[in-house]
Amino acid sequence: MAHTLMGLGALFGFLTVALGAFGAHILRARWSAEQMAWFQTGVQYQGLHSLAALVAGGLITGPAGSSALLAAAGWAFLAGILLFSGSLYLLAATGVRRWGAVTPFGGLAFLTGWALLLVAAWR
Repeated sequence: MAHTLMGLGALFGFLTVALGAFGAHILRARWSAEQMAWFQTGVQYQGLHSLAALVAGGLITGPAGSSALLAAAGWAFLAGILLFSGSLYLLAATGVRRWGAVTPFGGLAFLTGWALLLVAAWR
C-alpha cells in the first residue's frame, strides 16, 4: 500500500513538472488568460497534493507504522488530483463549463485527505 501511494505520488509529481513546462512553453501562446489560469490552478494543486500523497505513504513505512487513516488520506489526495486538477485541465482544454461542477468534489477529497492526516497525527 505504502509503495503504491508513494509511486503514484511520484508519478503525479513528475506529471506536474511536465504539465507545468508544457503550459509555459506550448499552451501559453495558444490559450486565453482564463484557460491558462484554470490550467495553472490545476498544476499547483496537483503538485502540492502529489507531495501530500508521498508523505502519507512515507509515514506508513516510517515509525508511525501502517495506518488505515494514512492510507485513506493518501488515496483521498490522489482522488482529489484526478477530480480537481483533472476537471480544471478538461475545462481549460475544452471550454465545457460543466467540468467546473466536478472540481468541488476534488476539493472535498483534498479536505478529506488533510482531515484524515490530521486525525492520524493525533493518534
